Amino acid sequence: MAIAMPDSGSRDSKVPALLQAGMAGLMQPDVRNKIMFTLGMLIIFRFVAHVPVPGVDADRLSDTFDNNAVLGFLNIFSGGALQNLSVAALGVYPFITASIVMQLATPIIPRLRQIQSEGEAGRQKIQAYTHWLCVPLALFQGYAQLQIISSLGGYDGLGFDLTGIATLVSLVAGTMFLVWLGELISEQGIGNGISLIILGGIVASLPGLLSGGLFGGNSSATGGILLLAVVVLAIVALIVLFQEAQRRIPVQYARSQFRGGRMYRQQSQSYIPLRVNSAGMIPLIFATSIMIFPPVFSQFIAETADVGWIRSVASWFQVYLSPTGLLYWMGTFLLVVLFAFFYTMVMFQQQNLAENLQQQGGFVPGIRPGRPTQEYITRVLVRITWGGALFLGFIAIIPFLATGLTNVNQLQISAAGLLIVVGVVIDTMRQIEAQMVQRNYEGFVS
Repeated sequence: MAIAMPDSGSRDSKVPALLQAGMAGLMQPDVRNKIMFTLGMLIIFRFVAHVPVPGVDADRLSDTFDNNAVLGFLNIFSGGALQNLSVAALGVYPFITASIVMQLATPIIPRLRQIQSEGEAGRQKIQAYTHWLCVPLALFQGYAQLQIISSLGGYDGLGFDLTGIATLVSLVAGTMFLVWLGELISEQGIGNGISLIILGGIVASLPGLLSGGLFGGNSSATGGILLLAVVVLAIVALIVLFQEAQRRIPVQYARSQFRGGRMYRQQSQSYIPLRVNSAGMIPLIFATSIMIFPPVFSQFIAETADVGWIRSVASWFQVYLSPTGLLYWMGTFLLVVLFAFFYTMVMFQQQNLAENLQQQGGFVPGIRPGRPTQEYITRVLVRITWGGALFLGFIAIIPFLATGLTNVNQLQISAAGLLIVVGVVIDTMRQIEAQMVQRNYEGFVS
């Protein structure tokens, strides 16, 4: 089974032309304004990420995060905003969770299926439901994280008094503000706004991670850091390869045309691109959310429980299922593989490819239309999803493997972060290229 891979030919000879095309595109006022608008929104996001919630003691909070591996792991996903306990500490992840819930609920709930079939109006309704669902999810996530930080002595303001309510409202308002910024970027800027907000947080946390890795350890770690840099470059190349890999299923369309008093049948050929990694980063988010829950919850139980055996069980979970333990990464790998198949199949069923092909007069050569076509595409999708699922599982355990290989504990590589950075950069480059092509300029992606 052949899988179409991205062209890996040399592009060195195109470098001057690419630079010229890029400069030519930036000279266009509308493209330049969109890029500047996007950068401006990201700068506003970084300012908001440094606005703390009420009652924060920066020194105590910093000590709490320095002495806790689980909180440090969660802080990477927030771009450092959680360690500052800013109003943007939750990021846009409650909105992403709400979007995933709506995607999975749409094929199950008849009312949502009916709304989805209403076209653009239905899409706007589902988007509105997603925004409403984001609010209680942000409240729950904010309360849980504040409880954990409070139990570790990093924050004293949580409670059902005015200060506690103001803190939770600030966290929810910060999340909804970031969602609004992301949607503004999508409408008036370049790229997917929500993804760029996440990318901005990840990139903003890199200087702190690098400084911690370069200057936080001893001088003997320099070789390990250099090896880690090589590993990161290799992983980025692998992500690009698998993100662009696809299996193309040929499709023919038969059309009848009346010409010169006679009926002629014409055939045009196209293909269905099935991506090897159709699920994207969603399985990583699912698996990480599930695997991080036991150590986080057990840490809270170990600090507050009065019964001895409950504290012992919680301590066991805290030690062996922490992000530094082998069981954590084994569980993450298995869950990523399972969720990759689950999410891919759910999304594939919603597309109704075989039915749409039959309605448009298309067919796969050698395969009967209708159910046989659906079964054939499903078989192909399952086979290539094995490659994508194992790839995602490997990417998920990269932090564990890289730490063991390089012996550098200060630098933690976020698997989801790598996928987000590479995917968002590729998508943004394509959108800039599309803007250039519309103005008859050569793009810099192809």
